[in-house]
Amino acid sequence: MSERWSDLAVRLGSGVLMVIVGVCAIWMGGDVFHVVVALVCGLMIWELTRMLAPEAPGLAIQLGGVAGFAVLLAVYLPLVFAAPLLIAPAFVGATQLQRYRVLFGGFTVLVLAASFGMVHVRDDLGFTWLVWLVVIVVVTDVAGYFAGRMLGGPKFWPRVSPKKTWSGTAAGWVGAGIVGGLFAINSGVWVAVFLASIFLSFASQMGDIAESAIKRKMGVKDSSALIPGHGGVLDRFDGMLGASVGFLVIELAFGFPWVIS
Repeated sequence: MSERWSDLAVRLGSGVLMVIVGVCAIWMGGDVFHVVVALVCGLMIWELTRMLAPEAPGLAIQLGGVAGFAVLLAVYLPLVFAAPLLIAPAFVGATQLQRYRVLFGGFTVLVLAASFGMVHVRDDLGFTWLVWLVVIVVVTDVAGYFAGRMLGGPKFWPRVSPKKTWSGTAAGWVGAGIVGGLFAINSGVWVAVFLASIFLSFASQMGDIAESAIKRKMGVKDSSALIPGHGGVLDRFDGMLGASVGFLVIELAFGFPWVIS
């Protein structure tokens, strides 16, 4: 029992700190939020490069800096100029790496697009929708963590993520559905928000699975050791990548935001 919960205190402490920083950045919005998102994006690309090319630590720093700067600049430009800028770091990195060029390019585009999407949600759709998105990701992770350790059971995708169970995965969906229901309980779009929340929970889990696949391919446990109890920035924000992209898909398909009165 003690071994099963041995990392809980450290994990909760780091999680609380991240929540405080995240909530403050989201609440303030504007330039502060832009800088925080750009910093997180740069750190994720730094970690990705370190995993794919551990022999080139200098290159990892350079590509992380390029990615973060690209996101920060793109949010102030029209989309016609922002889109090429967001793709550029993927091409720059692919030309510098000796291996895994396609993997780096594809995942880098995902990271930068998701980062840009987060800024879009906060700037254009507002504080409320971004909080909803973040809470879904957090609840999905927390519910999955506790249910997986308490209930155990069959593995969800053992070849990619050996620790992820079906019980934890389903608990994440349930938790996200509850969040969606509470979020829109007094509105006329309760069912839509409920279903969207479950979809975003699944998208969050797919972001986690994608990053787990890269780590498993490269034979590493964590993307880095920057966050005690959580591993690296990618380990903590991989779900946010999936959810952010999922949100953009829903927005394009159904015309977010729904009006909640």
